[in-house]
Amino acid sequence: MNHTESSKLFAKAKGFFPGGVNSPVRAFRSVGGEPFMVKYGQGPYLFDVDGNRYVDYINSWGPLVLGHAHPAVVEAISTQAARGTSFGACHELESELAEVVRGLFPSLELMRFVNSGTEAGMSVIRLARGFTNRKKLVKFEGCYHGHADVLLAKAGSGVLTLGLPECAGVPPQVVTDTLVAEYNNLESVQRLFDECGSDIAAVIVEPVVGNCGLLVPTKDFLQGLRDITARNGALLIFDEVMTGFRVALGGAQALYDIKPDLTMLGKVIGGGVPVGAFGGRREIMEFLAPLGPVYQAGTLSGNPLAMVAGMTTLREWSKPGVFESAASTTEELVRGLLHTATEAGIPLVADAVGTMFGFFFSDRPVRSYRDTLATKKESFNLFFHAMLGQGVYFAPSAFEAGFVSAAHAGEALEYTLEALPLGFAAVAASR
Repeated sequence: MNHTESSKLFAKAKGFFPGGVNSPVRAFRSVGGEPFMVKYGQGPYLFDVDGNRYVDYINSWGPLVLGHAHPAVVEAISTQAARGTSFGACHELESELAEVVRGLFPSLELMRFVNSGTEAGMSVIRLARGFTNRKKLVKFEGCYHGHADVLLAKAGSGVLTLGLPECAGVPPQVVTDTLVAEYNNLESVQRLFDECGSDIAAVIVEPVVGNCGLLVPTKDFLQGLRDITARNGALLIFDEVMTGFRVALGGAQALYDIKPDLTMLGKVIGGGVPVGAFGGRREIMEFLAPLGPVYQAGTLSGNPLAMVAGMTTLREWSKPGVFESAASTTEELVRGLLHTATEAGIPLVADAVGTMFGFFFSDRPVRSYRDTLATKKESFNLFFHAMLGQGVYFAPSAFEAGFVSAAHAGEALEYTLEALPLGFAAVAASR
């Protein structure tokens, strides 16, 4: 593929932005090479400034469940833009989207819209501490809940991708009360509660991890977290920024029948426009200002563009058969990955949950952050570039989940499956 114009534009971007990017994983540092520059997206495809087409399995890191530039979403945004892009005041669209969200996530008795997953993360932790009058927080290795200081202890995703063991600029005392457990290991959680359970405000978890590759919970893990927190008077927080509406229409809490005390949401509820949310039990949420003593605010929170984009996306996504069809496409993609890898003699582990998927170059199960460190990152890099050269765009990191949209069924999936042998051949040739 020719990337002449992309290379020129990336060189220009480096004069304005650190590393030429506004989010680290976009820089291709983990996989090597330079990123292409997107010109537009349509359905399951991205098109770059050099005229190349890519089947997109990132979908803006999750929110584009309907694919790029879905006509109904575009029309809704365009119509609302003509009426106003931000009011900084109350409006009906906030309640309309909230009604749709609560219809799918009944555990959100009250909620608040914010502008990003990071904002939802820092707000929900403040609320949990304020409600319980406790200060300690339990999180899991490799889980990422936004880049607030208190949550950057053993974070996954970009921190793991870049090989940064900790984050510079975060004073040690800031994460003193952040306790780290091992995902899928209830004993590691119980040990923390045995040591300081009376001071633990909450356990926060990605119920299905998407920021450390895709990690699926083992049997009884999530129920175990629910039981441990309930026994100790701590809150259970599900970070469903990625999993919400993707692993099931009602998120991981519906899929695994676990009711958390608080939930973080994002991505899909904005339909591609920046948004986040958190919510849960009424008695907890009423601790927020203006009703309670925990302060949280945001000028652009609930802005009308995000509300109509999210509302339109969720209504389309929850129509009969739409989610189910996309989930079937995801399963077919994973079957293709496993079959083609086996044919090429390449050890591969792959999973799908709803419309999220992930794969590791490994000959053993991958169930935790520590397991991911033993996978073959170099094999992934070779596979990534071989597939990119064929016009198939997986996440430029071995430690990110992938996403399938309703638009991937048919030609886009077939093209991907036909390209897979070349991707695995590149890995085999290096052995």
